[in-house]
Amino acid sequence: MALRPLFSVALVLALMLGRPAWAANTDELARQLQALQQIVGSFDARLAKLESGTQQNQQLLGMLQEVEALKAEVAKMRGQAEVQVHQMDTLGKRQSDLYVDLDQRITDLAKSLKSASVAGAGSPEVAPAQAAPPVGSPSAGPTVATAAPQLDPMVESRSYETALDHFRGANYAGAIAGFRGFLKAYPDSTLASNAQYWIGYSYFALKDYKTALAHQQKLVAMYPTSAKVPDALLNIASNMIALDDLAGARIVLEELVAKHPGTNAATLATRRLSALK
Repeated sequence: MALRPLFSVALVLALMLGRPAWAANTDELARQLQALQQIVGSFDARLAKLESGTQQNQQLLGMLQEVEALKAEVAKMRGQAEVQVHQMDTLGKRQSDLYVDLDQRITDLAKSLKSASVAGAGSPEVAPAQAAPPVGSPSAGPTVATAAPQLDPMVESRSYETALDHFRGANYAGAIAGFRGFLKAYPDSTLASNAQYWIGYSYFALKDYKTALAHQQKLVAMYPTSAKVPDALLNIASNMIALDDLAGARIVLEELVAKHPGTNAATLATRRLSALK
């Protein structure tokens, strides 16, 4: 009975010693294969993360490209807006220069006409000889003709031109004072309505829209046949727009287009009516 345990131990040792080598190699290969599978699984997980990150990067890249495209579009629109503002400023300056040039021509014409009138008045006609009155007649004494004093047309034109020069130089306060003095000295001048217009326009340039509106309305009321009425109506509408009276501005612009067709002011009024609709 004591030999049985010893026999059992000897049998186990024999089996262990007699195990073939390929069995041990198979176990080692299995362990290596399992380790490789774990490494491959880890690589797969990393690759999946990289692919996910790449997709996100592509999305970000697409968004960045869209943002850059929008920036380029905004820059283009901003450039177009700046060009349009410059063109509007240029057109406004050209219009102002046109009015100033027209006034200058009117001034020169009035100067030449008045110079011709004064030259004609300086050569009096010789009165026909009359029979000598009887001695002792009350009419025998000398007769003195009383003539009304005439203003110097050269001084008048210089006064107007000085005020207009103030306006050209953007000295609107000086222009207002100059044209006021001109109207006070020459209320019946052919340039009186022009002086009244430039007073109103100078206040408009100073952004005193209420005062500008009052002066242009005064021009329309006092000089209804003046060639400056269409321009005054246009400036009246501009002042009303600045004062947020759009309804009143539309009425004035429609009146301008209806009563003064073909004028430059009527053309501008038509454009403004289209913009106000």
